[in-house]
Amino acid sequence: MSQPTLSRTTDDRVLAGVVGGIARRFGWNSTMLRVVYVVASVVSAGFPGILVYLILWLLMPEGD
Repeated sequence: MSQPTLSRTTDDRVLAGVVGGIARRFGWNSTMLRVVYVVASVVSAGFPGILVYLILWLLMPEGD
């Protein structure tokens, strides 16, 4: 049984499916990962969350 590849989701997306794709790849809950990502982006000035999200949007292929 192979793991899913790292790709953006088409069925579990809020904006572009980046966080949903990461959650699917590692078997995590996508809602909790979204909450952690937003909190980390807001709380930490050293974590440019929007820039990282945009880069991943461009680099990650769209999945099935």
